[in-house]
Amino acid sequence: MTPEPSLPLPWPAAGDFVWHAEQVDPMRPTLMMFFHLECAGCVSRGIPFMKRLHAQYGDAVNFVAVHTARGHRQLPREEVLPTLLHFAERFAKLPFTVALDDDGSLAAAYATEGTPHWIALEGGQVARSIYGSQENAQTRLEYWLEELVAGDGPEPGEG
Repeated sequence: MTPEPSLPLPWPAAGDFVWHAEQVDPMRPTLMMFFHLECAGCVSRGIPFMKRLHAQYGDAVNFVAVHTARGHRQLPREEVLPTLLHFAERFAKLPFTVALDDDGSLAAAYATEGTPHWIALEGGQVARSIYGSQENAQTRLEYWLEELVAGDGPEPGEG
């Protein structure tokens, strides 16, 4: 599933979703992490952090890990896809959606600085753009998610 075509931001095309595509609900906010399997920070910190966030907020937010060639060597899709699927299914046992940005164009459209780079979307608009997987980046993402979940209730002063 993809957001409405009227949204101005690019979204992975239907064929780019390669793992758990059925979990994407276009009505929910989305946290996308652009990553690469050869990125040590992505695999050692970014993916485990995203799994923890998904366990806590997966009912309210879409989580999409986008494997991108941007900033990394570009390989043919038929070489990347089996390795990516093995990683998602057997190695990391990812509980969230995975997409493949094999030419790096989606990452370029979001002006990612490298990998991992996090893009938080609310209502089809970028709410946060955060580069890195260190503690500061993780804290900023947790704050966004906490604000988002806290925002589900009535506004102060409302019924």
